[in-house]
Amino acid sequence: MFTLPQEESRAPAPCPSPASTQDLDSNYGDGLERERSRKPDWKLPELCDSTTMLSPDSSYLSSRGRVIKWFWDSAEEGYRTYHMDEYDEDKNPSGIINLGTSENKLCFDLLSRRLSQSDMLRVEPSLLQYPDWRGHPFLREEVARFLSFYCKSPAPLKPENVVVLNGCASLFSALATVLCEVGEAFLIPAPYYGAITQHVYLYGNVRLVCVYLDSEVTGLDTRPFQLTVEKLETALQRANSEGVKVKGLILINPHNPLGDIYSPGELRDYLEFAKRHELHVMVDEVYMLSVFEKSAAYRSVLSLEGLPDPQRTHVMWATSKDFGMSGLRFGTLYTENRDVATAVASLCRYHGLSGLVQYQMAQLLRDRDWINQVYLPENHARLKAAHSYVAGELRALGIPFLSRGAGFFIWVDLRKFLPEATFKEETLLWRRFLDNKVLLSCGKTFECKEPGWFRLVFSDKAHRLCLGMRRVRQVLEGISQVAEEPPSCQTEEPRSRHRET
Repeated sequence: MFTLPQEESRAPAPCPSPASTQDLDSNYGDGLERERSRKPDWKLPELCDSTTMLSPDSSYLSSRGRVIKWFWDSAEEGYRTYHMDEYDEDKNPSGIINLGTSENKLCFDLLSRRLSQSDMLRVEPSLLQYPDWRGHPFLREEVARFLSFYCKSPAPLKPENVVVLNGCASLFSALATVLCEVGEAFLIPAPYYGAITQHVYLYGNVRLVCVYLDSEVTGLDTRPFQLTVEKLETALQRANSEGVKVKGLILINPHNPLGDIYSPGELRDYLEFAKRHELHVMVDEVYMLSVFEKSAAYRSVLSLEGLPDPQRTHVMWATSKDFGMSGLRFGTLYTENRDVATAVASLCRYHGLSGLVQYQMAQLLRDRDWINQVYLPENHARLKAAHSYVAGELRALGIPFLSRGAGFFIWVDLRKFLPEATFKEETLLWRRFLDNKVLLSCGKTFECKEPGWFRLVFSDKAHRLCLGMRRVRQVLEGISQVAEEPPSCQTEEPRSRHRET
Protein backbone atom coordinates (compact mmCIF):
# COMPACT_ATOMS: atom_id res chain seq x y z
CA MET A 1 0.00 0.00 0.00
CA PHE A 2 1.20 3.34 -0.86
CA THR A 3 1.74 6.59 1.00
CA LEU A 4 4.64 8.24 2.68
CA PRO A 5 5.93 6.78 5.93
CA GLN A 6 3.81 8.10 8.73
CA GLU A 7 3.00 7.48 12.34
CA GLU A 8 1.14 4.27 12.94
CA SER A 9 -2.54 4.90 12.34
CA ARG A 10 -3.79 1.61 13.72
CA ALA A 11 -3.60 0.60 17.33
CA PRO A 12 -1.89 -2.76 17.74
CA ALA A 13 -4.29 -5.63 18.18
CA PRO A 14 -4.36 -7.10 21.68
CA CYS A 15 -2.31 -10.19 22.42
CA PRO A 16 -4.30 -13.37 21.87
CA SER A 17 -6.13 -14.92 24.76
CA PRO A 18 -6.09 -18.72 25.00
CA ALA A 19 -9.28 -18.84 22.93
CA SER A 20 -7.74 -16.70 20.22
CA THR A 21 -4.75 -18.94 19.50
CA GLN A 22 -6.73 -21.83 18.06
CA ASP A 23 -4.84 -23.36 15.14
CA LEU A 24 -1.55 -21.95 16.40
CA ASP A 25 0.98 -24.55 17.38
CA SER A 26 -0.02 -25.80 20.82
CA ASN A 27 2.81 -28.20 21.58
CA TYR A 28 5.25 -25.58 22.81
CA GLY A 29 8.12 -26.68 25.04
CA ASP A 30 8.49 -15.44 2.66
CA GLY A 31 11.37 -12.10 -5.86
CA LEU A 32 10.81 -9.44 -3.96
CA GLU A 33 10.59 -12.14 -1.35
CA ARG A 34 14.34 -11.90 -1.33
CA GLU A 35 14.23 -8.47 0.16
CA ARG A 36 14.96 -6.95 3.49
CA SER A 37 11.53 -8.16 4.54
CA ARG A 38 10.33 -4.62 4.88
CA LYS A 39 8.52 -2.25 2.55
CA PRO A 40 7.35 1.32 2.92
CA ASP A 41 4.53 2.02 5.34
CA TRP A 42 1.84 2.16 2.69
CA LYS A 43 -1.78 2.70 3.56
CA LEU A 44 -4.35 2.17 0.83
CA PRO A 45 -6.73 3.32 -0.47
CA GLU A 46 -4.96 6.66 -0.09
CA LEU A 47 -3.37 8.03 -3.25
CA CYS A 48 0.36 8.09 -3.87
CA ASP A 49 2.13 11.40 -4.28
CA SER A 50 5.12 10.06 -6.17
CA THR A 51 7.00 13.35 -6.09
CA THR A 52 7.56 12.96 -2.37
CA MET A 53 9.42 9.70 -2.88
CA LEU A 54 12.00 10.92 -5.35
CA SER A 55 15.59 10.90 -4.15
CA PRO A 56 17.88 13.81 -5.06
CA ASP A 57 20.30 11.53 -6.92
CA SER A 58 17.79 10.37 -9.56
CA SER A 59 17.60 13.42 -11.84
CA TYR A 60 18.37 11.30 -14.89
CA LEU A 61 15.09 9.39 -14.51
CA SER A 62 11.51 10.24 -15.29
CA SER A 63 9.13 10.59 -12.36
CA ARG A 64 7.91 7.08 -13.12
CA GLY A 65 11.48 5.81 -13.24
CA ARG A 66 12.26 7.44 -9.92
CA VAL A 67 9.28 5.74 -8.28
CA ILE A 68 10.46 2.42 -9.69
CA LYS A 69 13.98 3.06 -8.37
CA TRP A 70 12.53 4.05 -5.01
CA PHE A 71 10.78 0.67 -4.75
CA TRP A 72 14.07 -1.10 -5.36
CA ASP A 73 16.08 1.04 -2.97
CA SER A 74 13.54 0.72 -0.16
CA ALA A 75 13.07 -3.02 -0.40
CA GLU A 76 16.43 -4.65 -1.06
CA GLU A 77 18.59 -4.01 2.02
CA GLY A 78 18.33 -7.46 3.53
CA TYR A 79 18.87 -9.23 0.25
CA ARG A 80 21.89 -7.10 -0.62
CA THR A 81 23.36 -7.75 2.82
CA TYR A 82 22.75 -11.47 2.39
CA HIS A 83 24.50 -11.63 -0.98
CA MET A 84 27.53 -9.78 0.35
CA ASP A 85 27.86 -12.40 3.09
CA GLU A 86 26.10 -15.51 1.80
CA TYR A 87 26.57 -18.72 3.75
CA ASP A 88 28.70 -21.39 2.13
CA GLU A 89 29.50 -24.55 4.03
CA ASP A 90 33.11 -24.56 2.86
CA LYS A 91 33.96 -21.00 1.77
CA ASN A 92 31.93 -18.91 4.23
CA PRO A 93 30.54 -21.00 7.11
CA SER A 94 29.88 -17.88 9.19
CA GLY A 95 27.82 -16.26 6.42
CA ILE A 96 24.11 -15.41 6.47
CA ILE A 97 21.57 -18.25 6.35
CA ASN A 98 18.59 -17.28 4.20
CA LEU A 99 15.30 -18.39 5.78
CA GLY A 100 13.47 -15.47 4.18
CA THR A 101 13.25 -16.31 0.48
CA SER A 102 10.45 -18.69 -0.46
CA GLU A 103 12.32 -21.13 -2.67
CA ASN A 104 12.30 -24.91 -2.64
CA LYS A 105 15.94 -25.98 -2.35
CA LEU A 106 15.21 -29.58 -1.43
CA CYS A 107 14.95 -31.33 -4.81
CA PHE A 108 17.77 -30.05 -7.00
CA ASP A 109 19.11 -33.59 -7.39
CA LEU A 110 15.81 -34.83 -8.85
CA LEU A 111 15.35 -31.84 -11.12
CA SER A 112 18.92 -31.74 -12.41
CA ARG A 113 18.73 -35.41 -13.43
CA ARG A 114 15.40 -34.94 -15.21
CA LEU A 115 16.33 -31.69 -16.96
CA SER A 116 19.65 -33.16 -18.10
CA GLN A 117 18.08 -36.07 -19.96
CA SER A 118 18.39 -36.12 -23.75
CA ASP A 119 14.68 -35.56 -24.43
CA MET A 120 14.91 -32.10 -22.83
CA LEU A 121 17.07 -30.55 -25.53
CA ARG A 122 15.73 -29.96 -29.01
CA VAL A 123 16.74 -27.28 -31.48
CA GLU A 124 14.71 -26.66 -34.61
CA PRO A 125 13.90 -23.52 -36.61
CA SER A 126 10.46 -22.92 -35.09
CA LEU A 127 11.94 -22.79 -31.58
CA LEU A 128 14.41 -20.07 -32.60
CA GLN A 129 11.83 -17.87 -34.32
CA TYR A 130 9.07 -15.60 -33.04
CA PRO A 131 6.35 -17.76 -31.49
CA ASP A 132 2.65 -17.20 -31.07
CA TRP A 133 2.80 -14.70 -28.20
CA ARG A 134 0.34 -16.79 -26.21
CA GLY A 135 2.93 -19.57 -26.24
CA HIS A 136 3.67 -22.34 -28.71
CA PRO A 137 0.53 -24.45 -29.33
CA PHE A 138 2.31 -27.63 -28.18
CA LEU A 139 3.04 -26.02 -24.78
CA ARG A 140 -0.46 -24.62 -24.31
CA GLU A 141 -1.89 -28.06 -25.04
CA GLU A 142 0.36 -29.62 -22.39
CA VAL A 143 -0.52 -26.89 -19.87
CA ALA A 144 -4.23 -27.49 -20.44
CA ARG A 145 -3.81 -31.23 -19.93
CA PHE A 146 -1.59 -30.71 -16.87
CA LEU A 147 -3.99 -28.30 -15.17
CA SER A 148 -7.00 -30.45 -16.06
CA PHE A 149 -5.39 -33.40 -14.25
CA TYR A 150 -3.82 -31.72 -11.20
CA CYS A 151 -6.59 -29.15 -10.67
CA LYS A 152 -9.18 -31.94 -11.07
CA SER A 153 -11.31 -29.83 -13.39
CA PRO A 154 -14.78 -31.31 -14.06
CA ALA A 155 -14.24 -30.94 -17.82
CA PRO A 156 -11.00 -30.79 -19.85
CA LEU A 157 -9.49 -27.31 -19.91
CA LYS A 158 -9.02 -25.70 -23.30
CA PRO A 159 -5.59 -24.81 -24.77
CA GLU A 160 -7.04 -21.66 -26.36
CA ASN A 161 -7.72 -20.34 -22.82
CA VAL A 162 -4.05 -20.70 -21.84
CA VAL A 163 -1.41 -17.97 -22.01
CA VAL A 164 2.20 -18.62 -20.99
CA LEU A 165 4.78 -16.04 -19.95
CA ASN A 166 7.81 -15.62 -17.73
CA GLY A 167 6.43 -16.05 -14.23
CA CYS A 168 3.54 -14.98 -12.02
CA ALA A 169 5.06 -11.54 -11.39
CA SER A 170 4.55 -10.76 -15.07
CA LEU A 171 1.06 -12.25 -14.90
CA PHE A 172 0.05 -9.96 -12.06
CA SER A 173 1.47 -6.97 -13.93
CA ALA A 174 -0.24 -7.89 -17.19
CA LEU A 175 -3.63 -8.62 -15.63
CA ALA A 176 -3.61 -5.43 -13.57
CA THR A 177 -2.76 -3.43 -16.69
CA VAL A 178 -5.48 -4.92 -18.90
CA LEU A 179 -8.24 -5.10 -16.27
CA CYS A 180 -7.92 -1.73 -14.52
CA GLU A 181 -7.74 1.93 -15.33
CA VAL A 182 -4.96 3.98 -13.75
CA GLY A 183 -5.68 4.51 -10.06
CA GLU A 184 -8.19 1.67 -9.71
CA ALA A 185 -7.64 -1.09 -7.20
CA PHE A 186 -7.84 -4.75 -6.23
CA LEU A 187 -8.96 -6.07 -2.87
CA ILE A 188 -6.44 -8.38 -1.26
CA PRO A 189 -6.59 -10.19 2.11
CA ALA A 190 -3.70 -9.08 4.35
CA PRO A 191 -1.20 -10.37 5.31
CA TYR A 192 -0.23 -11.18 1.72
CA TYR A 193 2.88 -11.72 -0.41
CA GLY A 194 4.10 -8.13 -0.45
CA ALA A 195 5.74 -8.08 -3.89
CA ILE A 196 2.27 -8.13 -5.45
CA THR A 197 2.12 -4.43 -4.59
CA GLN A 198 4.94 -3.72 -7.01
CA HIS A 199 3.62 -6.16 -9.60
CA VAL A 200 0.30 -4.36 -10.01
CA TYR A 201 1.56 -0.80 -9.50
CA LEU A 202 4.75 -0.34 -11.49
CA TYR A 203 3.22 -0.89 -14.95
CA GLY A 204 -0.50 -0.39 -14.46
CA ASN A 205 -0.55 2.15 -11.59
CA VAL A 206 -3.08 -0.13 -9.90
CA ARG A 207 -3.33 -0.11 -6.11
CA LEU A 208 -4.25 -2.62 -3.45
CA VAL A 209 -6.95 -2.24 -0.82
CA CYS A 210 -6.24 -4.48 2.15
CA VAL A 211 -8.82 -6.73 3.73
CA TYR A 212 -7.12 -6.90 7.12
CA LEU A 213 -7.26 -10.27 8.89
CA ASP A 214 -6.82 -10.82 12.63
CA SER A 215 -5.04 -13.51 14.62
CA GLU A 216 -7.81 -13.38 17.22
CA VAL A 217 -10.38 -16.19 16.98
CA THR A 218 -13.97 -15.16 17.59
CA GLY A 219 -15.79 -18.49 17.55
CA LEU A 220 -15.48 -22.27 17.70
CA ASP A 221 -15.57 -22.70 13.92
CA THR A 222 -13.12 -19.93 13.10
CA ARG A 223 -9.34 -19.84 12.75
CA PRO A 224 -6.61 -17.20 12.99
CA PHE A 225 -6.38 -14.82 10.02
CA GLN A 226 -9.58 -16.21 8.51
CA LEU A 227 -11.02 -14.45 5.47
CA THR A 228 -14.80 -13.95 5.50
CA VAL A 229 -17.26 -12.40 3.09
CA GLU A 230 -18.18 -9.92 5.81
CA LYS A 231 -14.58 -8.65 5.87
CA LEU A 232 -14.59 -8.40 2.08
CA GLU A 233 -17.80 -6.39 2.14
CA THR A 234 -16.45 -4.04 4.80
CA ALA A 235 -13.23 -3.37 2.89
CA LEU A 236 -15.11 -2.80 -0.36
CA GLN A 237 -17.51 -0.37 1.28
CA ARG A 238 -14.61 1.52 2.86
CA ALA A 239 -12.87 1.85 -0.49
CA ASN A 240 -16.07 3.02 -2.20
CA SER A 241 -16.68 5.61 0.51
CA GLU A 242 -13.19 7.01 -0.08
CA GLY A 243 -13.72 7.25 -3.83
CA VAL A 244 -11.56 4.30 -4.83
CA LYS A 245 -12.87 2.17 -7.69
CA VAL A 246 -12.29 -1.52 -6.93
CA LYS A 247 -12.12 -3.73 -10.01
CA GLY A 248 -11.16 -7.09 -8.58
CA LEU A 249 -10.13 -9.44 -5.81
CA ILE A 250 -6.81 -11.27 -5.44
CA LEU A 251 -6.84 -14.68 -3.75
CA ILE A 252 -3.69 -16.71 -2.97
CA ASN A 253 -4.45 -20.41 -2.43
CA PRO A 254 -2.52 -22.02 -0.78
CA HIS A 255 -1.75 -18.77 0.93
CA ASN A 256 1.55 -16.95 1.23
CA PRO A 257 2.57 -16.23 4.02
CA LEU A 258 -0.11 -17.99 6.09
CA GLY A 259 0.01 -21.39 4.41
CA ASP A 260 -3.78 -21.32 4.67
CA ILE A 261 -5.98 -23.37 2.34
CA TYR A 262 -9.46 -22.24 1.34
CA SER A 263 -12.17 -24.87 1.41
CA PRO A 264 -14.38 -25.32 -1.68
CA GLY A 265 -17.22 -23.67 0.25
CA GLU A 266 -15.09 -20.67 1.12
CA LEU A 267 -13.86 -20.34 -2.45
CA ARG A 268 -17.42 -20.35 -3.75
CA ASP A 269 -18.46 -17.74 -1.17
CA TYR A 270 -15.64 -15.43 -2.25
CA LEU A 271 -16.47 -15.93 -5.93
CA GLU A 272 -20.15 -15.24 -5.29
CA PHE A 273 -19.20 -12.04 -3.47
CA ALA A 274 -17.12 -10.98 -6.48
CA LYS A 275 -19.95 -11.79 -8.89
CA ARG A 276 -22.44 -9.67 -6.89
CA HIS A 277 -20.13 -6.69 -7.22
CA GLU A 278 -18.95 -7.48 -10.77
CA LEU A 279 -15.35 -7.90 -9.64
CA HIS A 280 -12.64 -9.85 -11.43
CA VAL A 281 -10.98 -12.57 -9.33
CA MET A 282 -7.28 -13.30 -9.82
CA VAL A 283 -6.47 -16.64 -8.15
CA ASP A 284 -2.79 -17.37 -7.52
CA GLU A 285 -2.35 -21.15 -7.12
CA VAL A 286 1.43 -21.21 -7.39
CA TYR A 287 1.76 -23.57 -4.37
CA MET A 288 -0.97 -26.00 -5.43
CA LEU A 289 1.37 -29.04 -5.66
CA SER A 290 3.29 -28.08 -2.51
CA VAL A 291 0.62 -29.32 -0.10
CA PHE A 292 2.58 -31.96 1.82
CA GLU A 293 -0.09 -32.94 4.37
CA LYS A 294 -2.81 -35.12 2.87
CA SER A 295 -5.24 -33.98 5.54
CA ALA A 296 -4.99 -30.44 4.18
CA ALA A 297 -7.42 -31.40 1.38
CA TYR A 298 -6.49 -28.70 -1.12
CA ARG A 299 -8.90 -27.92 -3.97
CA SER A 300 -8.16 -25.72 -6.97
CA VAL A 301 -10.72 -23.12 -7.99
CA LEU A 302 -10.72 -24.90 -11.37
CA SER A 303 -12.12 -28.00 -9.65
CA LEU A 304 -15.39 -26.23 -8.80
CA GLU A 305 -18.43 -27.31 -10.74
CA GLY A 306 -19.77 -24.22 -12.47
CA LEU A 307 -17.78 -21.10 -11.60
CA PRO A 308 -20.12 -18.27 -10.54
CA ASP A 309 -18.58 -15.83 -13.06
CA PRO A 310 -16.13 -17.63 -15.37
CA GLN A 311 -15.58 -14.56 -17.54
CA ARG A 312 -14.13 -12.72 -14.54
CA THR A 313 -12.18 -15.62 -12.97
CA HIS A 314 -8.49 -15.83 -13.91
CA VAL A 315 -6.20 -18.55 -12.52
CA MET A 316 -2.39 -18.37 -12.32
CA TRP A 317 0.16 -21.12 -11.81
CA ALA A 318 3.93 -21.43 -12.30
CA THR A 319 6.74 -23.94 -11.89
CA SER A 320 8.79 -21.64 -9.64
CA LYS A 321 7.48 -23.10 -6.37
CA ASP A 322 6.03 -26.53 -7.07
CA PHE A 323 9.03 -27.57 -9.19
CA GLY A 324 11.73 -25.53 -7.45
CA MET A 325 12.45 -23.52 -10.61
CA SER A 326 12.16 -19.93 -9.46
CA GLY A 327 15.08 -18.99 -11.71
CA LEU A 328 13.67 -20.57 -14.87
CA ARG A 329 10.67 -18.18 -15.12
CA PHE A 330 7.63 -20.01 -16.42
CA GLY A 331 4.08 -18.99 -15.54
CA THR A 332 0.67 -19.60 -17.04
CA LEU A 333 -2.74 -17.99 -17.03
CA TYR A 334 -6.01 -19.84 -17.52
CA THR A 335 -9.04 -17.69 -18.32
CA GLU A 336 -12.22 -18.32 -20.26
CA ASN A 337 -12.37 -14.63 -21.15
CA ARG A 338 -10.89 -14.48 -24.66
CA ASP A 339 -10.52 -10.68 -24.56
CA VAL A 340 -8.45 -10.90 -21.37
CA ALA A 341 -6.35 -13.73 -22.81
CA THR A 342 -5.67 -11.76 -26.00
CA ALA A 343 -4.75 -8.57 -24.13
CA VAL A 344 -2.37 -10.44 -21.81
CA ALA A 345 -0.89 -12.29 -24.78
CA SER A 346 -0.13 -8.96 -26.43
CA LEU A 347 2.02 -8.06 -23.41
CA CYS A 348 3.80 -11.40 -23.71
CA ARG A 349 6.01 -9.93 -26.43
CA TYR A 350 7.73 -8.27 -23.45
CA HIS A 351 7.40 -11.20 -21.06
CA GLY A 352 7.64 -14.28 -23.25
CA LEU A 353 9.71 -17.44 -22.94
CA SER A 354 12.32 -18.64 -25.39
CA GLY A 355 11.27 -21.48 -27.64
CA LEU A 356 13.86 -23.78 -26.06
CA VAL A 357 12.44 -23.20 -22.58
CA GLN A 358 8.90 -23.74 -23.89
CA TYR A 359 9.96 -27.08 -25.30
CA GLN A 360 11.55 -28.10 -21.99
CA MET A 361 8.43 -27.13 -20.07
CA ALA A 362 6.20 -29.14 -22.37
CA GLN A 363 8.44 -32.18 -21.92
CA LEU A 364 8.39 -31.80 -18.17
CA LEU A 365 4.64 -31.29 -17.83
CA ARG A 366 3.80 -34.28 -20.02
CA ASP A 367 6.02 -36.66 -18.02
CA ARG A 368 3.24 -37.71 -15.68
CA ASP A 369 5.03 -40.89 -14.58
CA TRP A 370 8.08 -38.98 -13.33
CA ILE A 371 5.96 -36.30 -11.67
CA ASN A 372 3.64 -38.73 -9.89
CA GLN A 373 6.00 -41.57 -9.06
CA VAL A 374 9.30 -39.79 -8.47
CA TYR A 375 9.11 -36.06 -7.97
CA LEU A 376 5.93 -35.31 -6.03
CA PRO A 377 6.21 -38.14 -3.46
CA GLU A 378 9.85 -37.30 -2.71
CA ASN A 379 9.27 -33.55 -2.70
CA HIS A 380 6.34 -33.88 -0.29
CA ALA A 381 8.33 -36.20 1.99
CA ARG A 382 11.26 -33.76 2.11
CA LEU A 383 9.00 -30.78 2.72
CA LYS A 384 7.23 -32.62 5.51
CA ALA A 385 10.51 -33.64 7.17
CA ALA A 386 11.92 -30.12 7.00
CA HIS A 387 8.67 -28.67 8.34
CA SER A 388 8.63 -31.18 11.20
CA TYR A 389 12.16 -30.24 12.22
CA VAL A 390 11.49 -26.48 12.29
CA ALA A 391 8.12 -26.98 14.00
CA GLY A 392 9.84 -29.02 16.69
CA GLU A 393 12.44 -26.30 17.25
CA LEU A 394 9.70 -23.67 17.59
CA ARG A 395 7.78 -25.83 20.07
CA ALA A 396 10.92 -26.25 22.14
CA LEU A 397 11.17 -22.46 22.32
CA GLY A 398 7.50 -22.13 23.30
CA ILE A 399 6.69 -20.11 20.16
CA PRO A 400 3.17 -20.31 18.69
CA PHE A 401 2.84 -20.62 14.93
CA LEU A 402 0.35 -21.40 12.19
CA SER A 403 0.69 -24.85 10.69
CA ARG A 404 -1.41 -25.79 7.66
CA GLY A 405 0.67 -28.37 5.80
CA ALA A 406 1.19 -26.34 2.63
CA GLY A 407 3.88 -24.11 1.17
CA PHE A 408 7.49 -23.58 2.24
CA PHE A 409 7.04 -21.41 5.32
CA ILE A 410 5.70 -21.18 8.84
CA TRP A 411 3.91 -18.04 10.08
CA VAL A 412 5.54 -17.49 13.47
CA ASP A 413 4.23 -15.40 16.37
CA LEU A 414 7.15 -13.55 17.96
CA ARG A 415 5.06 -10.81 19.56
CA LYS A 416 6.18 -11.68 23.07
CA PHE A 417 9.75 -10.81 22.09
CA LEU A 418 8.85 -7.20 21.26
CA PRO A 419 9.30 -4.76 24.16
CA GLU A 420 6.45 -2.73 22.63
CA ALA A 421 3.86 -3.78 20.06
CA THR A 422 5.14 -1.54 17.27
CA PHE A 423 6.53 -2.08 13.80
CA LYS A 424 9.65 -0.21 14.86
CA GLU A 425 10.33 -2.95 17.41
CA GLU A 426 9.51 -5.60 14.80
CA THR A 427 12.12 -4.08 12.47
CA LEU A 428 14.67 -4.00 15.29
CA LEU A 429 14.06 -7.70 15.92
CA TRP A 430 14.39 -8.42 12.19
CA ARG A 431 17.70 -6.57 12.16
CA ARG A 432 18.84 -8.46 15.25
CA PHE A 433 18.29 -11.73 13.37
CA LEU A 434 20.22 -10.35 10.39
CA ASP A 435 23.08 -9.21 12.63
CA ASN A 436 23.15 -12.76 13.97
CA LYS A 437 23.50 -14.06 10.38
CA VAL A 438 20.00 -15.31 9.68
CA LEU A 439 17.59 -13.61 7.24
CA LEU A 440 13.84 -13.82 7.99
CA SER A 441 10.82 -11.93 6.67
CA CYS A 442 8.94 -9.73 9.11
CA GLY A 443 5.18 -9.24 9.10
CA LYS A 444 5.26 -5.65 7.86
CA THR A 445 6.53 -6.95 4.53
CA PHE A 446 3.23 -8.79 4.19
CA GLU A 447 1.14 -5.86 5.50
CA CYS A 448 0.23 -7.76 8.64
CA LYS A 449 -1.53 -5.26 10.90
CA GLU A 450 -0.19 -6.88 14.10
CA PRO A 451 3.53 -6.26 14.81
CA GLY A 452 5.58 -9.31 15.72
CA TRP A 453 4.67 -11.94 13.14
CA PHE A 454 7.47 -13.40 11.00
CA ARG A 455 7.60 -15.81 8.05
CA LEU A 456 10.22 -18.52 8.40
CA VAL A 457 11.06 -20.57 5.29
CA PHE A 458 11.89 -24.23 5.96
CA SER A 459 12.37 -25.64 2.42
CA ASP A 460 16.14 -25.90 2.66
CA LYS A 461 18.79 -28.54 3.26
CA ALA A 462 19.13 -29.96 6.78
CA HIS A 463 22.57 -28.51 7.60
CA ARG A 464 21.46 -24.97 6.69
CA LEU A 465 18.16 -25.33 8.54
CA CYS A 466 19.93 -26.63 11.63
CA LEU A 467 22.40 -23.75 11.67
CA GLY A 468 19.71 -21.19 10.88
CA MET A 469 17.46 -22.37 13.70
CA ARG A 470 20.42 -22.39 16.10
CA ARG A 471 20.97 -18.72 15.28
CA VAL A 472 17.26 -17.96 15.69
CA ARG A 473 17.37 -19.61 19.09
CA GLN A 474 20.41 -17.58 20.13
CA VAL A 475 18.64 -14.32 19.31
CA LEU A 476 15.42 -15.21 21.10
CA GLU A 477 17.10 -16.71 24.14
CA GLY A 478 19.30 -13.62 24.38
CA ILE A 479 16.21 -11.41 24.40
CA SER A 480 14.56 -13.58 27.04
CA GLN A 481 17.58 -13.32 29.33
CA VAL A 482 17.78 -9.52 29.29
CA ALA A 483 14.10 -8.63 29.06
CA GLU A 484 11.97 -7.63 31.99
CA GLU A 485 9.01 -9.82 32.85
CA PRO A 486 6.62 -9.28 29.90
CA PRO A 487 2.90 -8.59 30.36
CA SER A 488 0.84 -11.64 31.20
CA CYS A 489 -0.98 -11.65 27.86
CA GLN A 490 2.35 -11.96 26.04
CA THR A 491 3.55 -14.94 28.02
CA GLU A 492 0.27 -16.82 27.77
CA GLU A 493 0.87 -20.18 26.16
CA PRO A 494 -1.62 -22.13 24.05
CA ARG A 495 -3.82 -24.54 25.99
CA SER A 496 -3.91 -28.24 25.17
CA ARG A 497 -7.38 -27.87 23.60
CA HIS A 498 -5.81 -26.06 20.67
CA ARG A 499 -4.49 -28.00 17.76
CA GLU A 500 -2.15 -27.96 14.81
CA THR A 501 -3.80 -28.28 11.41
